[in-house]
Amino acid sequence: MSDYRRSLVPGGCFFFSVALADRQSSLLVDEIARLRHAYAITRTTLPFTTLAICVLPEHLHAIWALPAHDSDYAQRWALLKSSFSRGLPLAARLSLSQRHKREKGLWQRRYWEHRIRDAEDLQRHLDYIHYNPVKHGLVEQVKDWPYSSFHRHVRQGLLSVDWGGGKSP
Repeated sequence: MSDYRRSLVPGGCFFFSVALADRQSSLLVDEIARLRHAYAITRTTLPFTTLAICVLPEHLHAIWALPAHDSDYAQRWALLKSSFSRGLPLAARLSLSQRHKREKGLWQRRYWEHRIRDAEDLQRHLDYIHYNPVKHGLVEQVKDWPYSSFHRHVRQGLLSVDWGGGKSP
């Protein structure tokens, strides 16, 4: 068993990377309406604020601010993953452990979280999230990826539409 300890800070701000088990899948964008619905269910049931998010075909990145006196992001991710997975077929191969835990085998069990420490750390992670589709070669310009909070940040005047430019030729 692992000695990994998660950072539990009530009211904290956290960066997350969450991935599907099949890293060749495009399920998250193919089923974006399902993902948005699961996200809404989770946010209504266990409130949090999304500062930024970018959904890629097989993984997503998000920055969440938790309510004061609440540090349980793990329960939120569990609800989001199960809400999204409900109604989808099982993965082709399930381990005995996955069957025992009634998992569908769609998501990686673990995810990466990082507690945002200050304004500079927040800005670095916001930039990382919004530039990620270009980094992965999905688009040439940040503005061309539809599944990103980048567009909300532009509408709010926080970023210009040409932020991030594109890949160098």
